[in-house]
Amino acid sequence: MYIPIDFAQSEAFATELLGTSGGGDLVTATPSGLLATFLPLLYEGNEGGNPSLLGHLARSNGQWKEQVVGDALVIVRGPDGYVSPSWYESKKRHGRVVPTWNYVTAHFYGRLVVHDDVDWVGSLVRRLTDRHEATNPSRWSVDDAPADFVAGQLRSIVGVELVIGRVEAKAKLSQNRPERDVEGVVAALAERGDEALAEAVRSAQVHGRR
Repeated sequence: MYIPIDFAQSEAFATELLGTSGGGDLVTATPSGLLATFLPLLYEGNEGGNPSLLGHLARSNGQWKEQVVGDALVIVRGPDGYVSPSWYESKKRHGRVVPTWNYVTAHFYGRLVVHDDVDWVGSLVRRLTDRHEATNPSRWSVDDAPADFVAGQLRSIVGVELVIGRVEAKAKLSQNRPERDVEGVVAALAERGDEALAEAVRSAQVHGRR
């Protein structure tokens, strides 16, 4: 990923982004060409070893069967949106401004491991469910469904694990603009109703590179 120094972020930032977004695109290069699937994912640290991203694919999705050429890639995205030069104070002063696009993204590269193991997949499904049901006032549990039904559903999916070897993270959020231009961007994004991106721009100015 092309990352100018103003926009570079840390691995911790990438992990936080994954926790916020909940998932990403698994991309693999195969003899059949590039394949991609969006997956809910869990980040798992590994004391003394490389951390991993854990997810599952439908058994009928052929991506898990294909030979992977080189590293696999997971792309995680944060808020993004168009930025108009009309929002900049600089436009009024000298007019030398152009449109751009603000965005947040992270790339996780590593070795893909397939887990065609119902116990492994069952444990992952419970962990994913517990994580995403945690804020639901009427939480659903895997055990709320009939056991034979759950067993059938688990047989229809296959686990995947990206053993992380390298992480790149980027937050392009107007850090290279003068303060008055940034204030204009934040105000315009908020007025447009794009609060997530407006907050990301605000945070980038406060925290800088993380």
